[in-house]
Amino acid sequence: MRRLLLAAVLAAAASPVFAPAASAQAPAGCTPRVANAELIKPGTLVMSINPTLPPLQFVNAQGQLQGLRYDLGMEIAKRLCLTPEWVRIEFSAMIPGLAARRWDMINTGTFFTPQRAQMMQMLRYENAAVALSAARGNPLNIRSVDDLAGKTVGVELGGFEEGRTRALSADLVARGKAAITIRTFDNFAIAFQALRAGQVQAVTSVDAVAAEYDQRGDFPRVLHGLFPTPASLAMRSRVLAQEVAKVLTEMKADGSYDALFDRYGVSKYTAGFEVVGPQ
Repeated sequence: MRRLLLAAVLAAAASPVFAPAASAQAPAGCTPRVANAELIKPGTLVMSINPTLPPLQFVNAQGQLQGLRYDLGMEIAKRLCLTPEWVRIEFSAMIPGLAARRWDMINTGTFFTPQRAQMMQMLRYENAAVALSAARGNPLNIRSVDDLAGKTVGVELGGFEEGRTRALSADLVARGKAAITIRTFDNFAIAFQALRAGQVQAVTSVDAVAAEYDQRGDFPRVLHGLFPTPASLAMRSRVLAQEVAKVLTEMKADGSYDALFDRYGVSKYTAGFEVVGPQ
């Protein structure tokens, strides 16, 4: 089963860049909480996602979107009385696409940074961190950041993880050690595929994802808890973002937020759900 799931995740990386599909309808008789003027399609919440990060977001063996962020997006749309629609696309295109009004919300666990919050409305909802996975059995005995000196590390193009891997390399060089050779890939599934094939010696990803692969016995999580930073939903419309913040607050109050995160074993965001972005 684990092999089938991994194959499905890797297949998602080879799918066409755009694969939008309406997954459900808004509840009957429900009044939308967001005006159509704040949405790119009337009565619809269009969300971008890169489903290559199990258990957070992935495609199962039946070709269906799954994961914590998928379930969260579906619940948000339901509570807003909007029809959910998903656009599968690589992360590097998500922020430009949001600015161009190609989707209403980036739902791929965007790491929060003050720089990003100057460009879009960000809503922190999940505790996250960076981790590194090694090849099966950890043949190079990677146990510390210093062990990455001179190694080839794969990472998704354009994300927080790439920037932090480059920061790790710069720190190694500043301390007189060899730089990391960084290889970027369109998404994490391809990066892990390269690790399996021996084309890279480690992969930088998200803590929860590295833990998932470790638990499956695929790739040991050799470093974790690096650069702890909240993951965020991102939106162009501040009105929409504020309504989503209200939904998360409601979910926290009724226990469904905790239940969802516990089901996937993901760390919860403990502060209030506050929108940060351009006024």
